[in-house]
Amino acid sequence: MTGMARIRGPAEARRYLRLVLAGLMLAAIARPVSLDAQNQGHRPLFPPKDLGLLEMPDRAAWQKPEQIMDALNIAYGSHVADIGAGAGWFTIRLARRVEQVGRVYSVDIQEETLEAIRRRVSREGLQNVRRILGSATDPNLPAGALDAALLVDTYPEIGRTGHEAEDRALYLRTLARSLKPGGRIGVVNYKPGAGGPGPDQDQRVDSVTVEADARAAGLRVIARENLPFQYLLVLGR
Repeated sequence: MTGMARIRGPAEARRYLRLVLAGLMLAAIARPVSLDAQNQGHRPLFPPKDLGLLEMPDRAAWQKPEQIMDALNIAYGSHVADIGAGAGWFTIRLARRVEQVGRVYSVDIQEETLEAIRRRVSREGLQNVRRILGSATDPNLPAGALDAALLVDTYPEIGRTGHEAEDRALYLRTLARSLKPGGRIGVVNYKPGAGGPGPDQDQRVDSVTVEADARAAGLRVIARENLPFQYLLVLGR
């Protein structure tokens, strides 16, 4: 992408990402919502052509993928899901962690994104990733199949305008049906405030909101992890 070629350093990349996200929001407000988007009840989606923006060179340093996977007890042979997989950044790390005897369900609601993940998985030579086309209300995962499910930077996208809390609780409840006994759901969101990478402050979901949604879904908070710019809540039945 020509715009990214002119960026110098991780800090400038983060500033550029915030500007792009803000521009997407303004564009969504300016144009009419399609009937399909109304029916799905979903906010404007991240354009697949901009997936490269999610690959910041210092992302592993501040998102702490190993810490997140440890908190979810993801290990050799685990069956896990990457919900809202985007460019597949976390899918690849999950697939390496569980190794070939494990399985990763890479879930997204955009076919173009899943095609990008297919190409990436092929380049990496991984045979343990299954791509799943979900919807705004259902990740479309098999019941009782997962040791863990992970939602990284995805949670604010769940819900319809005016009904967000009910929709998020429904989504968590549906996702929980895919867990094995003792399975865990990890929710990673940006902390409130304007610091660091990520979207503008008014687009962030605080941990109190996620905890309330979890209770409404019949889930409980098992653990909390503090990351440099984000928080992780580990949920279970």
